[in-house]
Amino acid sequence: QVQVVESGGGLVQAGGSLGLSCTISGNIFSIAAMNWYRQAPGKQRDLVASITTGGSTNYADSVKGRFTISKNNARTVSLQMNSLKPEDTAVYYCNVEIAYGLSRVNYWGQGTQVTVSS
Repeated sequence: QVQVVESGGGLVQAGGSLGLSCTISGNIFSIAAMNWYRQAPGKQRDLVASITTGGSTNYADSVKGRFTISKNNARTVSLQMNSLKPEDTAVYYCNVEIAYGLSRVNYWGQGTQVTVSS
């Protein structure tokens, strides 16, 4: 059984910073990628940032230059969010892609609220 647990988040004023962390536990064969998504009220869940086991990163255009995804170790991924804007307000979800041979299975955390006040 795989568990994905996020921590961090909270309330911050515009221009401020917050950090999120995600820890993966359980019987994991091979992690292919670790991702952060977010979902604002009434909107779809969108990819914010991703990092592969090789360290390659990818960011949504809206967060480039402000957010940084990093791996603390093989099972922990962080998202540092700087220069936050009110439009960054959303529930942030950690997602892990685990490879089982040629297949990939996605696991999700429960989500953590980030609120940016203007």
